[in-house]
Amino acid sequence: MINLSWAVGASIVVSLISLIGIFSLLVRETKLNKILILLIGFSSGGLIGGAFLHLLPEALELGQPQTIFSYLIIGFISFFVLEKYLHWRHCHDETCKIHPFTYLNLVGDSIHNFIDGLVIGTSFLVSVKFGVVTSLMIILHEIPHEIGNFGVLVYGGFGRFKALYFNFLTALTCIAGAVTGYFIAEYSQSFSTFLLPFTAGGFIYIAACDLIPELHKQTDLKKSVSSMITFLCGIFFI
Repeated sequence: MINLSWAVGASIVVSLISLIGIFSLLVRETKLNKILILLIGFSSGGLIGGAFLHLLPEALELGQPQTIFSYLIIGFISFFVLEKYLHWRHCHDETCKIHPFTYLNLVGDSIHNFIDGLVIGTSFLVSVKFGVVTSLMIILHEIPHEIGNFGVLVYGGFGRFKALYFNFLTALTCIAGAVTGYFIAEYSQSFSTFLLPFTAGGFIYIAACDLIPELHKQTDLKKSVSSMITFLCGIFFI
């Protein structure tokens, strides 16, 4: 049970990383709006990098490529259908103030954080030392991800306090994942075989269908180049 306490503690620390967006509250709204497109670029790169360089490689170690990529397609289609539902449900007319992709981002981030929790829980089952190292790696991965995620929510129509609140709520799934991963470690491989590529498919959908098109809307050359640079930085940091 000592290892479980370490796992829960580490997952709480990882969840608190989501509050990094609180620093934006110290910035004027006009200045924040200027950097939002940069955060969108960063988050797009982070989602693409996370899907292709993190989630899929791990999934391919657990299952057959045909199975893994089938789950990826299922994830992509599921997020497409979910966005259609959210669009019909929340945007019947031209008064829609919050883009559907903000809700998709919350769903995807919840699953992503849950997977991080699974990794933390199973790593602490091996040893405390291994768990601590794993948790530090996840923290380094989460910092740029959460910065970009906060920017996506604000860009999509959330107020800064609301974005901070919901971003933190999604991060709490990491704790649930840590406890789940600890207790079902021997069964987590088959579970992760589905969840990893499914989440990757969702991340690819959000980045390719919602966020990157927003970058294309920029007509100012300086902003376009800057957002492309942050996009590449997002991939690099992942």
